[in-house]
Amino acid sequence: MIVIKSKKEIDFIRESSKIVAETLQLVKNFAKPGTTTLELDKIAEDYILSNNGIPAFKGYPQVGTIDFPGTICASINEEVVHGIPGNKKLKDGDIISIDIGVLKNGFYGDAALTVAVGTIDEEKKRLMDATEKSLYIGIEQAKKGNRIGDISAAIQEFIEKQGYSIVRDLCGHGVGKKLHEDPQIPNFGIPGTGPKIKNGMTLAIEPMINLGTHKVNVASDGWTIYTSDRKPSAHFEHTIAIINDRAEILSVS
Repeated sequence: MIVIKSKKEIDFIRESSKIVAETLQLVKNFAKPGTTTLELDKIAEDYILSNNGIPAFKGYPQVGTIDFPGTICASINEEVVHGIPGNKKLKDGDIISIDIGVLKNGFYGDAALTVAVGTIDEEKKRLMDATEKSLYIGIEQAKKGNRIGDISAAIQEFIEKQGYSIVRDLCGHGVGKKLHEDPQIPNFGIPGTGPKIKNGMTLAIEPMINLGTHKVNVASDGWTIYTSDRKPSAHFEHTIAIINDRAEILSVS
């Protein structure tokens, strides 16, 4: 069931999303060669707690494996999403997807970005740029009267023209009192299909785009998703609300 939010509820989601955005920018500044993903995780957790937020991912349950142990998802190069923070040091030329969720006042915010570590090659830079642009192309279609499939199709059309592939096993989602709500928002689809977009919807749109094959695998830790051909992947995400018939990005600082 898709939950339509009141103005007050959207304001709570906006507050949580603002903390997410600020935390992402802070962590981005520390994503340098030699830094461990566990160090980035500690920076994020401290900032979220200092703003009276709760790290939304820490302790998040998944059937068949441990609860997620980190505040951030830190996914390097061929890791698509859900990378567990640890003692691995970032290297010059890496790209890292940083995904963060915050719970405050009973409502969630969720966003992600991919960061270049040091100097990256043109291939990775183009992948990152295309993935970020596809997010905004998708957001443009998130308006009253359109359907979820219009968001999905716009992302797919742009990405496939660039020669990249779309992860099909994972998707965006509604967000509110739960971190993951209806509707699901794939990054591929058919225009004019899916639920109709209405004022009061709050959505997390998140293209996950691979340089090579769309196929992915799950690591032995039960969480980390990586590309089957081990080629790089990029990931960007915003939480938005449909207000006055159009999308407003909530995950901005």
